[in-house]
Amino acid sequence: MSDGSPDTSWSAARAGAVPPEVTGLPFAVSRHTDPLSVRTGARATVRRRLPTSDPATGRPRVSDVIGVIESLDPLRVRATDGTVHTVPADEVVVLKTLADRPVRVSDIRAVEQATAAAFPGITNDTVSGWLMRAGDGITERSNSAVPLGPETGTTPVPLDAIHAFYRTHDLPTRILLPDRAARPAEHLLGLPGTQAGPEIIVMTRPLDGELPPVPDGPPEVRFSVSDEPDDEWLSLYHFRGEPLPEHALRLLAGRIDGTLGFARLTVDGRIVAVTRGTVTTGGREQHLGYSAVEVAPQWRRRGLGRLMGTAMLHWGRDHGATRSYLQVIASNAAGLGLYRSLGFAEHHRHRCLTVDR
Repeated sequence: MSDGSPDTSWSAARAGAVPPEVTGLPFAVSRHTDPLSVRTGARATVRRRLPTSDPATGRPRVSDVIGVIESLDPLRVRATDGTVHTVPADEVVVLKTLADRPVRVSDIRAVEQATAAAFPGITNDTVSGWLMRAGDGITERSNSAVPLGPETGTTPVPLDAIHAFYRTHDLPTRILLPDRAARPAEHLLGLPGTQAGPEIIVMTRPLDGELPPVPDGPPEVRFSVSDEPDDEWLSLYHFRGEPLPEHALRLLAGRIDGTLGFARLTVDGRIVAVTRGTVTTGGREQHLGYSAVEVAPQWRRRGLGRLMGTAMLHWGRDHGATRSYLQVIASNAAGLGLYRSLGFAEHHRHRCLTVDR
């Protein structure tokens, strides 16, 4: 716990918080916190308002408690020194959940490296630690510059070179901006003409411990993985609810530096759910990533997403992965709930910026 010194940012933190009437929780949470992640056993930081004010400014004093949530109502947090703090709901300025373990910038880069290897585009190049990818022109992951080198955290973004690369390929300049990995590039958010895509939550979970058993589905459902997608697989997948053109679909099957698999669930030989699985290197680990998750409309809400996700965890570990990651739009509450039930936790967030030339 901090020493209770004045902190003039407390009101800004409150302004950026989501109030209880929106989340159903008894206190405000950070807009960067999924309410489903606020549960007993989760790590969190709680900014609380103290009963005394700073005599010089008249503003309330605040203090931070960092630890593990032991109960929600009342809110009790066990700090790292073992002290249990009970914080009345009306004293909570904002609560923010934390990753299950501290996330270093190098950890963020490792996951983004594994993702970039899974979505290399058709052609790419590197400048000052930024990997520039050109592919189908549609999906951000195959058509954006991503900061992968350690120098991107302290050196200016090489915007002219990135613009030149995308002009060569007749594509807009897109920059993927993960948390903390490229602070000098964060000013791009404020440039005129810059458009920010949806906030993406990157979730991870380890694969070196016990995995949940694959749940039983309807008896007629079968799970399998093939090296390439067929036309039936491709016809089921949509990108954010919209069908992809043929060239974009085929890019999903392009060669990568790693293992690639196209999973499906079938009923009496008819495909009802799909996902794309990859095992690629990030940092010193092999990472399972799965994306392109789709369940046929008439088969939704039958547990097939959970069955598919769990089966993919086993597939990834069988192919040498020690960690898994996935991406989900921050507004997708159903997806967040499913992935948390599979043991995933938020690792970091990123946004794709389209930057005006």
